[in-house]
Amino acid sequence: MLNLAFDTTAGSCSVLLTEDGKTLEKYVKKMDFGQAEALFPAIREILRSRQLQPAELDLITVCCGPGSFTGVRSSLAAARTLGLALPKTALTGVSAFEAYVHDLAPEELAFYNAVIIETKREDFYFQCFDDRKNKLGEPEALDYETIIDRLRHKKVTLTGDGAERFLNRPSGLSLHVIRMEDCLSIETLAACGSEKFRLKKTDYPKPLYLRAPDVCLKA
Repeated sequence: MLNLAFDTTAGSCSVLLTEDGKTLEKYVKKMDFGQAEALFPAIREILRSRQLQPAELDLITVCCGPGSFTGVRSSLAAARTLGLALPKTALTGVSAFEAYVHDLAPEELAFYNAVIIETKREDFYFQCFDDRKNKLGEPEALDYETIIDRLRHKKVTLTGDGAERFLNRPSGLSLHVIRMEDCLSIETLAACGSEKFRLKKTDYPKPLYLRAPDVCLKA
C-alpha cells in the first residue's frame, strides 16, 4: 500500500512516501514561510524519483492542524486538489493530536494521555485521550493553569511539542511518561493515516482551527 503523507501546518514542509509502512522517499525542510510553494514540487520530485504516477497511490494522508492558519489551508488545499484529481485514491486527514497519541507505545499509556502542542503564545493546544487512545474531549487552546486543573489528581502521560515548555515550571502532576517532542514527525503522521486506512476509518480532511487567524497591516 502506497501512502503519500504531507504536513505544512508547523515550521516546515514535510513529505513522506511509504509502502506498507516502509519509508521510500522523504523530504523535510524547515521554513517559517513558503511551505505552499515548496509542497507540490517536493511531491512531484518524490514520485518522479520512484517512477510513480499519482494514480498509483493508494492513500494520501494530510495533517489538518492545529497550526498556522496559512499552513493548515495550504496542506488541505493540496490534499483536496489531489483527491479530486485521483478519485480512486483514498484521502484522510489526521490531526496532530491523533498522530502524537498514536505514537505512544502500550507501556507509555496512562488512563489520561494529554497531548500538548506549542502555540508560540502563552497558551497551549490541548487534547486528552484515554488508555485506548479514545478522545476524552475536544481539542482546545488553554492556558497553563486550566490544563493543570484538568489533570490534577490523575495519572498522566504527556506528549507533544509543547510538553517541554509546559513543564518549565513545577506542575505537581502525577506523571507516568513524558515525551518531549521537537515537532510532529512525518513518519508518525503517515503511520496514523495508514492505520485509519486499514481500519476503514478514513476522514475527509477538514481544517482544525482553534483560534482566529492573526491579521496585521503593513506599514
